[in-house]
Amino acid sequence: MQTKPHPLDRKMLAALAVVAWSALLLQLYLSIELAFSNGRGALHGTLAFLAYFTVLTNLFVALSATLPLVAGATPPGRFFAKPEVLGCAITSIVMVGAGYHLLLRNAWSPQGLQLLADYLLHYVVPLCALAYWVVFAPRTRLGTLAPLAWCIYPVGYIIYALIRGELTGMYPYYFIDVAKLGFAKVLANSVAMLVAFLLVGMAVRFIPVLRGAARSTAEP
Repeated sequence: MQTKPHPLDRKMLAALAVVAWSALLLQLYLSIELAFSNGRGALHGTLAFLAYFTVLTNLFVALSATLPLVAGATPPGRFFAKPEVLGCAITSIVMVGAGYHLLLRNAWSPQGLQLLADYLLHYVVPLCALAYWVVFAPRTRLGTLAPLAWCIYPVGYIIYALIRGELTGMYPYYFIDVAKLGFAKVLANSVAMLVAFLLVGMAVRFIPVLRGAARSTAEP
């Protein structure tokens, strides 16, 4: 079911889009700059940029916030306006923030612009996206199996990352590094992450239910 944003909804979507695109462009610049400093080209930097779940998910959020506003009458605009699609994006970006904070923030010490990019990608965008969902979650009740369907996205990413790692020798995250951990350990880590993703998805799906109950209680 398609939903059409109301004026305040549109302003919050636009703000979310600006923050997400700004974070992505900054990180793309830094990735290309790093590639050049290592004697490689812009293509290598761009491919490295696209290796990360963080980047792809911020892109997912950026598209979900942008296309319903600027191309709402087109098939892509209608697709990203679907509550089920936005719910998947929100679940994924919440996982980005939580996963970084719990598993990755102590793994390195970014400085300068990279520190700014990290905060934008891992904290600011997730918090803004979650706030948008809490305030403007669709009134349509999402299906019970929606969180399970949303797991298709991280499963697809894991397959992509493992194939890419096998071909290039570079795994974007230490907990899916087959070369160091072995396939069995990576599989166990992946299952654990998917369980966490499913639990977050269930919470995201439940937010519209809570909003609906609160609205019904407030009505005379």
